[in-house]
Amino acid sequence: MKYLWIALAAGGLVAGCGVENKTENPQQVAETAAPSVMLNTKVSAPVAKKVPHEMTAHGVTRNDNYYWMRDDSRTDEEILSHLDQENSYVETVLAPLKKNREALYEELVSRIEKDDSTVPVLDNGYWYYTSYSGENEYPIYLRKSSLDAEPQVLLDANRMSEGHDYFSIGSYAVSSNNKLLAYSEDTLSRRIYTVYVKSLESEEKLDDVLEGTSGSVVWANDNTHLFYVKKDPQTLLGYQVYRHKLGTSQSEDVLVYEESDPTFYTYISKSKDDSVIYIHHDNTEKTGVTLIDANNPTSQTKVFLPIEDGQEYSVAKASDGYFVLTNIGAKNFRVMKAPLGATNDVSKWQEVIAHRPDVFLQSIEVMNNHLVVKEKENGMLRLVVHNLTTNEEKVIPTQDPIYGAYFNANPEMDTNKLRIYYSSLTTPGSIIDINLDTLESEVMKQTRVSDTFDSSLYASERVMIEARDGTSVPVSLVYRKDKFKKDGTNPLYQYAYGSYGSTVDPTFRSSWLSLIDRGFVVAIAHIRGGQMLGREWYEDGKMHQKINTFTDFIDVSKGLVAKQYADKDRVFAMGGSAGGLLMGAIVNMAPELYQGVSAHVPFVDVVTTMSDASIPLTTGEYTEWGNPANKAEFDYMLSYSPYDQIEAKDYPHMLVTTGLHDSQVQYFEPMKWVAKLREYKTDDNLLLFKTDMEAGHGGASGRFKRFESTALEYAFVLHLAGVPL
Repeated sequence: MKYLWIALAAGGLVAGCGVENKTENPQQVAETAAPSVMLNTKVSAPVAKKVPHEMTAHGVTRNDNYYWMRDDSRTDEEILSHLDQENSYVETVLAPLKKNREALYEELVSRIEKDDSTVPVLDNGYWYYTSYSGENEYPIYLRKSSLDAEPQVLLDANRMSEGHDYFSIGSYAVSSNNKLLAYSEDTLSRRIYTVYVKSLESEEKLDDVLEGTSGSVVWANDNTHLFYVKKDPQTLLGYQVYRHKLGTSQSEDVLVYEESDPTFYTYISKSKDDSVIYIHHDNTEKTGVTLIDANNPTSQTKVFLPIEDGQEYSVAKASDGYFVLTNIGAKNFRVMKAPLGATNDVSKWQEVIAHRPDVFLQSIEVMNNHLVVKEKENGMLRLVVHNLTTNEEKVIPTQDPIYGAYFNANPEMDTNKLRIYYSSLTTPGSIIDINLDTLESEVMKQTRVSDTFDSSLYASERVMIEARDGTSVPVSLVYRKDKFKKDGTNPLYQYAYGSYGSTVDPTFRSSWLSLIDRGFVVAIAHIRGGQMLGREWYEDGKMHQKINTFTDFIDVSKGLVAKQYADKDRVFAMGGSAGGLLMGAIVNMAPELYQGVSAHVPFVDVVTTMSDASIPLTTGEYTEWGNPANKAEFDYMLSYSPYDQIEAKDYPHMLVTTGLHDSQVQYFEPMKWVAKLREYKTDDNLLLFKTDMEAGHGGASGRFKRFESTALEYAFVLHLAGVPL
C-alpha cells in the first residue's frame, strides 16, 4: 500500500526553476530573514466530530474517535464536505502566499522542456520514443521504422485524456508481428487499468476490452493471445493471471495462475529474447518465477524454482540458460547460471559471480556476450561489466563520486551497447550509451534545466552520521557553493524513505534548486530500512527493528546540526507514503528538532490498517510491518504507530497531503491523523491538510499540474524558514 511512493519520491519531486523573482536572483537573498508576510492564522481550523469506536485485540482496547472517516465508496457527503473544508482552510491560511506559490510554480515548471522527447529505442525493427510539446500535459507515444522515417503515432495521451480529471497510461505492448498494440489506461487514479487493443494498420480499436487489470500486458508470439493480471477490486492485489484470445469476451479468458497467498504481489513480463513470459511472485522475504512458453501460450506453466522462506531470486534468460540473481547461500546476493532443463535443481546451477559479504549485488543486465552488474560497496555504486567470452571484468568509469545509475531500455540481446540513466545530485539526468568492449560512452541526452544552470556552482558530498547505537548512517548532501557556510546558519531540508529495502540514490532533482539556490542544504538520509548498505541494512529497519528507521532519521538531523551543516532552528523534514510513516514517527518522538514537516500520502494508522485485510494491499505488507494477529507484532507496531502515539504536546508546523482516490495509502489515514493531531496538540503551529480530490497516490497526472503541490510545499517551507522569494 505504500511501496509505490518511490515513483513519486524519485520522479514527481523532480521539477524546475528559472523564472524572474522579486530579487534579481535567489542566490542573493538573505539567508535568514523574518517571514515577509503574515499568514491568516486567526481563522479557525475545521474541527471533526468524534464518534467513539472501540477496537480490542490481545487485551488492548483502543478508541478511535475518527474511524467514521473511512468510506470505501468515496461518496459520503459529510466526509467529502470535511475534506473540502480542510482544503478551504489551507487556501485561507496561505492566501498571503498566493503570489509566492504562483511564482514558485512558474519557477518549477520552467525547468521542464516544453518541447521534448525521449531517446529512441530499437525494439524488433522499430524505434520507439515519446514526445511532449508546448503546454500539453501528456506524452505522445510514437515509433519509426528508421531514425529518419516519418513517425507513426501509437497513442496520443493528450487526446485520450480529454474529459478526464485524471488520466494515466499504465503500459503498452506491440505484438510480435508489429501490427497490434495493447495498452492500458486508468482514469480514476486507483491503479486499476482497462486494457484495449488497436490495429496499427487501420488505427481501429478492436472489440477486446479487459477490465480490472494491473495495467501490464504481454503478448504471446502467435499475435493472438495476450496475458494480463487481474486485481481484486477490494484489496487491489493483482492475484490472477489470465490468457486472453483476441476476438473473444473477457468472460471466456483462461485463468493460468492464481495466487492463493495474500502476502504476495503478482506481476508479469517477457524475456528479452521474447521466448518466455514470466509470472513474478513477490513477497518482501521470498520471491519466485513461473514460466510460460511464449511460442506455445496454451501450454502448461512451469515453476522455475519452488518458493522457499527467505529465498529470493530473479532471472534473465540467455540463449543457453538463465542468469539468476539470488540470495541462496548469499545474504548480499550472487549471480548463478541455471541450465535450461534444470532450473528447479540448484545443485546443477553454476556460480558466475561469487557472494562477497561487503558487496551488495542490486541488479543485472544480460546481453549475448556481456553481463553487467549494478553493485554497491559501503553504499557506493559501481557498474561492473563481465565479458562472458573472455571473463574480463571492467568497472564503467563515472564522473561523480556519488551518483545513481539505472539500466534503461535495453531490449536487444545481440548488442555490445548498454544504455543507462545516469544522474548525481549535481548532474542532471542523462541517457548514456556505453560500448561494453571499450567502455567508451556517448551522452545521448541530458535533461535541460535552464539556460543559466551551471552544475559547477553546486557541490555534493557523502557524510557518515553516528546513530545512537553506534551505527554509521550514510547521508548524501547537496548545496550551492556560494551559499553554503558550514557555520550552522543554513536551513536544512532532509528527506528519506526507509522501507521495503528501497534505496533512494543520490540523483538530481531539479525542484530542489528552488531551495538550494535560496541557501538550503538538502540531505538524503540513507536510513535503515533501505538497502544502501546491503541486505542487512534493510533487515535492521523492518519488523521488530523498525524503530531504527525513525531513530536514524532523528540522529541524522542532530548530527548535521552538530557538524554545522544546518541551522538548528531551521530543520525541515519531508517524506511520503512509508516515508510519511517516518514523518509521523519523528514528530511524535522528537518534535522539537523540526521547524516544519511535510508528510505526503502518509501511512500513519499502522495497527488499524494492518488489522484489516479488506484494506487494499494490507496482506502483502505482513512481512514488512508484521501481522497484528500475532501479539508480539501487534505490540511492536502499536509502540510506534503515529496515529496511536499522538500525545498532548507541541508539534512542529506540518503540511499533510493526500489524494482522495489513493490506492496505496487510503485517504482516511491522513484525514484521521490530522483530526486527532488537532485534538491533542498544545501549540499554535500550522497544521495544514490538502486533499487532491481527483488524484491518487502519485498525485496529479499531468507533467505541469503535479508541481502545484510542490509549489505549495516550498512556499510553506520558505515562509517558515524566513527566506523570501
